Amino acid sequence: MSKPKLSFWQIWNMSFGFLGIQFGFALQNANVSRIFETLGAEIDKIPILWIAAPITGLIVQPIIGHMSDKTWNRLGRRRPFFLIGAILASAALLVMPNSPYLWFAAGMLWILDASINISMEPFRAFVGDMLPSEQRTVGFSMQSFFIGTGAIIASALPYIMTNWLGISNTAPEGEIPDSVKFSFYIGGAVFFLAVLWTVIRSKEYSPEQLKAFEEAEKKSSAENIPKYPEEPVSRNLLYRNGLIWLVAGLFLLSFFNYFIYIDLGLIVLFGGVSLFGLLQILSGLLTREKNQTGFVEVINDLYKMPKTMIQLSFVQFFSWFALFAMWIYTTPAVTHHIYGATDNTSALYNEGANWVGVLMAVYNGFAAVMAFAIMWIAKRTSRKFVHMFSLIIGGVSLASFYVIKDPQMLLISELGIGLAWASILAMPYAILTGSLPSHKMGVYMGIFNFFIVIPQITAAAILGFFVRVLFANEAIYALLLGGFSMIIAGLFVLFVNDVDERR
Repeated sequence: MSKPKLSFWQIWNMSFGFLGIQFGFALQNANVSRIFETLGAEIDKIPILWIAAPITGLIVQPIIGHMSDKTWNRLGRRRPFFLIGAILASAALLVMPNSPYLWFAAGMLWILDASINISMEPFRAFVGDMLPSEQRTVGFSMQSFFIGTGAIIASALPYIMTNWLGISNTAPEGEIPDSVKFSFYIGGAVFFLAVLWTVIRSKEYSPEQLKAFEEAEKKSSAENIPKYPEEPVSRNLLYRNGLIWLVAGLFLLSFFNYFIYIDLGLIVLFGGVSLFGLLQILSGLLTREKNQTGFVEVINDLYKMPKTMIQLSFVQFFSWFALFAMWIYTTPAVTHHIYGATDNTSALYNEGANWVGVLMAVYNGFAAVMAFAIMWIAKRTSRKFVHMFSLIIGGVSLASFYVIKDPQMLLISELGIGLAWASILAMPYAILTGSLPSHKMGVYMGIFNFFIVIPQITAAAILGFFVRVLFANEAIYALLLGGFSMIIAGLFVLFVNDVDERR
């Protein structure tokens, strides 16, 4: 017995919640740097203020993935987490633009990102649960469509508020403009209602049904089914590797502190390396033959990652380093390098900041259109080709911000970024799910997020230093670096093994 194919509208309903999730992310990505600058953040300090977001994802996603793998109640397996995350994220969106102080806004970003992650991670596993392998590219492309559609509207909301509805786009020093506040209020409502639609209009297979589907798939195509090693990772291996990571982190922390430069971002980065070593050592201490804790299971699953997942990790690292550089620095790069505005209370600065929202709406809008086009192209070529080509075009487009002086011309660059974004949201997950055992879908989707989060932490740790010391506070060079990083990601796609060619 194999999983039945779902209709277009069934896939539509199960993906609709991503419309709301992306409302939250798009408002965050397009406006948080603006909020930080308005509340007094210096340009080289913006990355470290953003670091709360990826750290939250690093912690929350594998935990939520593991919990959702083990959950089954009247709402199902993944849907309880959709709903809890939506309630929390909607509340955070209402509070965020009313932040009175910079530290408060940074804390709200932490809460907002954690809440979005609670909803988002199970959505990725939901596709693997519900769709047969030949429909998974369709499922992730549908998610990409809703991500793009939601981001078009959400990114452009401050511009719409100002230019269509006449709502004020400026405010006294230290206050957030009403155009931003009302945009966040609308985003909170849309987030909750869109996720609620998926919760109500979708169903889930029971654990027994999923087990039966997996057993049937093993019999019909054993060569494509991932072999998950059930034996626990040896304690000695955990101790040895944990000690290596612990010492490496402490050495790098000490070396940079005494010989080069150290700041909070690098402390977080190298401290995280040491912490990962300690966690492995702790896992070794807690390892038992039976009744392993959830923490030990997650560490063991990390060691047992499929080969395809490891190969994709390099692609993800350079892709998301580029994206995080873009999200952090597009507003200061465009307002300073292209508009020539340095006073964040001036009308010219806020005009440029609103235009950044439009630019982000354009790349997300084009991503929504291309979500289905890349699915069609992948069927006639391969998922690897689509992803490699899209990333290289996206990298060139991001780097082009350096040479463009007319804000209108940036719209062309955003088309290439939109193509890359559509592929990033669909192709890695479509390739990945074919290599994952169904009973570990949630936790591995959470672990896969490490390779989204780690590059973001790296970017937050080093970009501030680069901008201040190497780039003379010119944010445009951070976008240029991001473009080169995305091109490297495209080249790494060549080394990925797509074990499941059924689309």
